[in-house]
Amino acid sequence: MAVCQMNDVFHQHHPVLLNETVDHLVLSPSGIYVDATFGRGSHSRAILSRLEANGRLIAFDKDPEACAYAQQYFSQDARFSIIHGSFANMQTELSKLDLAGKVSGILFDLGVSSPQLDNPERGFSFMKSGTLDMRMDTTRGMSAMEWLATVDEKTLTDVLWQYGEEKCSRRIARAIVTAREATPITTTLQLADIIKQAMPRPKKPHDKHPATRSFQAIRIAINEELTDLSLALTQALNSLAIGGRLAVISFHSLEDRIVKQFIKLHEKGEELPRGLPVKGSGFHSRLISIGKSIKPSEQEVNANPRARSAILRIAEKRL
Repeated sequence: MAVCQMNDVFHQHHPVLLNETVDHLVLSPSGIYVDATFGRGSHSRAILSRLEANGRLIAFDKDPEACAYAQQYFSQDARFSIIHGSFANMQTELSKLDLAGKVSGILFDLGVSSPQLDNPERGFSFMKSGTLDMRMDTTRGMSAMEWLATVDEKTLTDVLWQYGEEKCSRRIARAIVTAREATPITTTLQLADIIKQAMPRPKKPHDKHPATRSFQAIRIAINEELTDLSLALTQALNSLAIGGRLAVISFHSLEDRIVKQFIKLHEKGEELPRGLPVKGSGFHSRLISIGKSIKPSEQEVNANPRARSAILRIAEKRL
């Protein structure tokens, strides 16, 4: 892949729960590890610092800019390689490398990276004017601008409610559909203003921008983030060796719920209705939680406000 020129903004990334994650994840200096969400490589760099010469790290990222960054700054390390693509294809890619069932640890750092948020042209932020794109992978798929131009009002309402947990989903969807009939919605600030105008005036000041939940919902929908996560967790479990660790950093309740339920399912098995005459089912746990969920310290949140909603869950493969 050709290496693109990087502006300074692309180097600015503050990893969340870095030490806590790597301490729980990297137990074997000669092991094989996967960074499923490379971003700008902060976690990858920390993992590599714990590995010996025969250790190995395979990274994934949908974003071609992230892959270009990896090629520019990590390609000299023989222990490292990166795959441009979704972590939803993890098991297939690892099988090609004959690594299925041999991985010592897999990390997911979910959500949008700081460089993606800080680059207005990626369209993830409502704080600066930029093209309404929102794609993690800019080489494929439908942009937010294209999706909003064609999505029907009911589907849009459902997306805002389900993925953004937005209480005003109907009002916002109606406002977007009405606005696009007059003029195409092409920029982040244009969409943010439509959402803001559709919201009822708050009785007291809010700490969140009115468009926060809607932007999150649209981004999740067009990138199929929750579907990919569900697929990837199963593939991660299959790819881990016995004793291998799974570490997932989530930033909102929808992601964390999927992760929590996945770990619980493979730790305790399917919950059966009460009263059924069922004896021992013979279920054997494939995963076990390692400690309680971990949240950033007050000091970390003060230094990096984007860390405030992060939650880290660790599990270990037993079978």
